[in-house]
Amino acid sequence: MIRLYHNPKCSKSRAALALLEEAGAEVEVVEYLKHPPSHEELDRLLTLLDLEPRELMRKKEEEYADLYLDDITLERRHLIAAMVDNPNLIERPIAIVGDKAVIGRPPEQVLTLLGE
Repeated sequence: MIRLYHNPKCSKSRAALALLEEAGAEVEVVEYLKHPPSHEELDRLLTLLDLEPRELMRKKEEEYADLYLDDITLERRHLIAAMVDNPNLIERPIAIVGDKAVIGRPPEQVLTLLGE
């Protein structure tokens, strides 16, 4: 089962979901804007993706500037908390299976998880 952190308004996210469904994958869709990941879930995703919080953030979102998230003195926990409180800051789509995760940019990237 592949868990897909999905935004149905995002064309890349829709494309990733379609690719997985066309490949016959079982997909658990998580509309993360309605059901944001917890701090712990997001921390685990970052670890699986081998990314730092800012690398998973959509820096062009209004909240990124409004919350001064480019401040280099902010700690990891503060950046994760900002994403939990403002899930639209989280890059999407993110697909996860077991201890593997990928960002679906390009959408075809999610296909690398098939067979895991």
